[in-house]
Amino acid sequence: MAELNTGGGGGKGGKVRSKKSNPGVDLTAMVDLAFLLITFFILTTTLSKPQSMDLALPDKDKPKENEADPPETPAWRTFTVVMGKDNKVVYYIGMTDKPYNEDGVDGTPKVLGYGGKGIRKAILAHKEYVAQRVNNPEKEGLTVLIKAYKSANYKNVVDILDEMAITKPRTYAMVDITPGDVKMLEDKGIK
Repeated sequence: MAELNTGGGGGKGGKVRSKKSNPGVDLTAMVDLAFLLITFFILTTTLSKPQSMDLALPDKDKPKENEADPPETPAWRTFTVVMGKDNKVVYYIGMTDKPYNEDGVDGTPKVLGYGGKGIRKAILAHKEYVAQRVNNPEKEGLTVLIKAYKSANYKNVVDILDEMAITKPRTYAMVDITPGDVKMLEDKGIK
């Protein structure tokens, strides 16, 4: 049994005093209650579940020799996002050295941020443009290429993958950054 003794002891002196008994507090019930509460909260607490996002990865096997090469995507259906520093992205339509500038589309590189007023708005606008020009948007829709420079951080990668989940382009892929993309980031000041 657990007890709490409070003071006590004899005193020195010449007078004879009556002996006082020390009051005791039994802590057994409080300890039992504490363990019951701890056990209850541990068992009823929901542990945080890991959050993950789906990411399609290529097969480990190389394509077989007799398989046909996939068809090339036209420049006007290719939307490239290059992630740089300071939570900024540069996007362009077409190829790095030859942006697509036809039919009212300005594919020259532009610097934007993340979110609804930034890159998402640009992706949705071009997705709509592509959908109007093709017969079957589910098979011939927008293709987004994602490139990350070494100054981009992990949060930027998660943010752009979130944008892909929100905008739902037909295809998106993370690809290696090219020297032309690095030069473009340098010219835009977000290298």
